[in-house]
Amino acid sequence: MTSSSSETPIWYAIADVERDTGLSKDTLRVWERRYGFPMPARDALGERQYDGQQLIRLRHIRRLIDAGHRPGRVVALSLEELVALNTQTQGEQIQPKTERAEAASMSAGGSLSAVVMERWMQMLRSQDAHGLRQALAQAVMERGLARMVIECVAPMNVLVGQSWLEGRLAVYEEHLYTEIVQSVMRQALGQMAQAHAPKPPRILLTTLPGEVHGLGLLMAECFMVLEGCHTIPLGVQTPLPDIVTATATSGADIVALGFTASQNPREVRAALEQLRERLPPQVEIWAGGQCPVLYKPQRGRLPGAPPVFWPMGRLEDIQAGVARWRALGRAEVPA
Repeated sequence: MTSSSSETPIWYAIADVERDTGLSKDTLRVWERRYGFPMPARDALGERQYDGQQLIRLRHIRRLIDAGHRPGRVVALSLEELVALNTQTQGEQIQPKTERAEAASMSAGGSLSAVVMERWMQMLRSQDAHGLRQALAQAVMERGLARMVIECVAPMNVLVGQSWLEGRLAVYEEHLYTEIVQSVMRQALGQMAQAHAPKPPRILLTTLPGEVHGLGLLMAECFMVLEGCHTIPLGVQTPLPDIVTATATSGADIVALGFTASQNPREVRAALEQLRERLPPQVEIWAGGQCPVLYKPQRGRLPGAPPVFWPMGRLEDIQAGVARWRALGRAEVPA
């Protein structure tokens, strides 16, 4: 969303920045006084106005803070320093899982080439929704749903997310991509549901309040349906009491939650512990996504006690999780 010198600059109100980054207005004002950044201009009414470069810096700052960095260390850094630190942080936290996913993809036939990914990105930038939808549908036919999700959707998610973070992709373009991918995967799921009757476990899928991203959850549902599971998708941002009620009403055996790196790690752990206390002990909690706190040791549990939640670091972990659950003999699984 950057612009050249010949174009009219795009300005964002403080409310726009708050919605985009998740940083509160009070936080932005405090940083302005304490660290000298951001440095908003003022409109004719004296209201703060932020340019595109400041918005991009704030996105990087938010991601670093979510990864555990202190504001005093990162707020005053230049964009180049933030990008370098963000790249280092992502390498430390995500690269091991990425390498395993890439190895699995290569053994199954290989991820998308850079040429194909760039072609799909051009479709997205030109608003060619039909072309991108057709390309994704063709990938499902050629690779199957599981390989399409791992080899096509997963790397495209990374590219689209990074392009948005760096200001090379507008918010509406990211939303268009998400809608197209979701429509293709839901169509594939609908076809599978007609072909096979679901079996246990019954898995309820949702996110907690504050987590508005549901694409990763839908990707996980694809793998659950491929394992023959009965899925109950609630969408995003379901309050804890409603999750508990829905679990009881639906008879769910597992509650699967999705998290992105933008969520506060302490709040994520606290919410998972609260949910564990409210759910029956036989109902498992599965938690997946890019929030680093999910993959840290769960301390404070009694010896032999089950975990608060089962971390799902990769989509491929779902198959093992379903097999483990079924091996416990909690439900009769038809042959």
